[in-house]
Amino acid sequence: MKYSQINLRIFSVFIFLLVFDFHSFAQQEGKITWWNPSQSEFPVISGQAWASEVPSIYHRLPARAEDEVRDAVWNLSKQSAGLSIRFWSNADSIQVRYKVTRGIAMPHMPATGVSGLDLYSKSYDGEWLRAWGKYSIKEDSEYIFIINDESPKYAKFGREYQLFLPLYNEVSNLEIGVGEEFFFEVLPVRKEKPIVAYGTSICQGACATRPGMAWTNILERKLERPVLNLGFSGNGKMEPEVLELLTEIDAKVYILDCLPNLSPDRDDIYNLTINAVRQLKSKRPDVPIILTEHVGYADAFVNIKNDDLVKRLNEQYKKAFLQLKNEGVTGIYLLEKEELGLGFDSFVDIIHPNDIGMEEYAAAYEALILEVLNQEKGDISTTISTSQSRDIAVYKWEERHQEILKMNHDDPPKILLFGNSIVNFWGGEPKIKTVNGPNSWNDMLKPAGVRNFGYGWDRIENVLWRIYHDELDGFEANQIILMIGTNNFQINTQEEIILGLKNLIQEIKERQPSSEIVMVGLLPRRGLEKEVSQINLEISQMADLANCAYLEVGKGLLSPDGVLNESLFSDGLHPNEAGYQVIAKELVPILHN
Repeated sequence: MKYSQINLRIFSVFIFLLVFDFHSFAQQEGKITWWNPSQSEFPVISGQAWASEVPSIYHRLPARAEDEVRDAVWNLSKQSAGLSIRFWSNADSIQVRYKVTRGIAMPHMPATGVSGLDLYSKSYDGEWLRAWGKYSIKEDSEYIFIINDESPKYAKFGREYQLFLPLYNEVSNLEIGVGEEFFFEVLPVRKEKPIVAYGTSICQGACATRPGMAWTNILERKLERPVLNLGFSGNGKMEPEVLELLTEIDAKVYILDCLPNLSPDRDDIYNLTINAVRQLKSKRPDVPIILTEHVGYADAFVNIKNDDLVKRLNEQYKKAFLQLKNEGVTGIYLLEKEELGLGFDSFVDIIHPNDIGMEEYAAAYEALILEVLNQEKGDISTTISTSQSRDIAVYKWEERHQEILKMNHDDPPKILLFGNSIVNFWGGEPKIKTVNGPNSWNDMLKPAGVRNFGYGWDRIENVLWRIYHDELDGFEANQIILMIGTNNFQINTQEEIILGLKNLIQEIKERQPSSEIVMVGLLPRRGLEKEVSQINLEISQMADLANCAYLEVGKGLLSPDGVLNESLFSDGLHPNEAGYQVIAKELVPILHN
């Protein structure tokens, strides 16, 4: 066969596949139900601080900022870096069609990063999963994400998704579509305080190959906390007008990463830094601030001029940092160049990180932020904070967490009862559809002022996640009662459970130092009565050493021969109303509101 004939056949096959793909997409499109975020009755675009003030829901600064910041900053704020949409669906494919308003790609950054999308989902055990499929990026763009999950659980209940928007383009319109036989439920913006990052093109996302690989978006997945991206390419200069906008945000942490847009010959780095920190602290004195050094250039080994520039920038930055510390300013931290750890293979050009560099950035920030927030990351599962959605048939874990954050803000609790489904099913608020002990709760626990912090299927590490994600912030409790660990019982060793509980108590004390902590022993389980008794002995000793009260409530749930009294349980694990009455009688005498 001649070369030209081979080429002709390949071209014919290509045209056939192209037409087939288009025809297939056109058929699918006719069966799609589309949703437009602009029509939502509540804010759904994550990564914004001024949802009710933005000119477009895909912009990052409020409309009034147009008269306050430079034109370059304002125009860059229209680009959707760091913005995302969270939703729940059981679809076998998720389609997105959207419009962008400027160039699709840049010489040093592909279209998938400049103008593309990224879709992630979470497993029922809290693990991030990435979706992929087909895409066409142009002025009118579209993605089709293929979801390969044929499990009955997914078909019935679906999963949580997060769609990350373009890093360097302005979105003018966007719609998400799923087949009409599937469900699609958008999630409201989370209530946790965000990490706020103010910086340069590196912060905005250059030069990640796709939005999910921008370091701010990697960090958001690592911390499972909103990260607001206020990176402005070439224009992150620690300007007072932008900093004043930052002070309006009730942040968990501020990040100032502006040095790559500043010059030691043109800018007064020392005074810019001093003034920036003072400005933020004047309005938000308790919010930690991370000052990030210039990461350096890829050619620093051979370009003495660039290497000297970076050294001078960082020296002035560190000088300002030390001066502020000497003045007694607290809650400021320096992220040094060496901690970022980028090498010459971490860059696309001489300054912008590639995906490797972005991961290194995110890892350095994660390590420091966890230290700043006193969130130690352990090396066994019971000490590594993790979210979950294992009990999706009964309730949505994330939804309950957000509801508790709102309740804590509106009506701060005095007695908190943390636990798993045993506590969750007891009663009280937030309300759920499965309630096994409403009478004992309403008659005994509600009058005592107890709030139900029980989540079905929770393990020790899931309670740790909730503590790390603000469930103990903003109020002072009288008592915090822990009834947790039974779901770790057949997964972890006894030592791992004890270490997890010990760590959990310590983390609670960090956040609620004036609250009394009561550790309740594990309830007996059918067939494991002796094992539960043994581990409760260890738990009581650990609680004593941790200066924490211990309460045994399970003995009244046993028959005289030491086995489970089945008349007090619904399934050998969860108490019925009579069982909850027994527990309540042991618990109520130690409560003090």
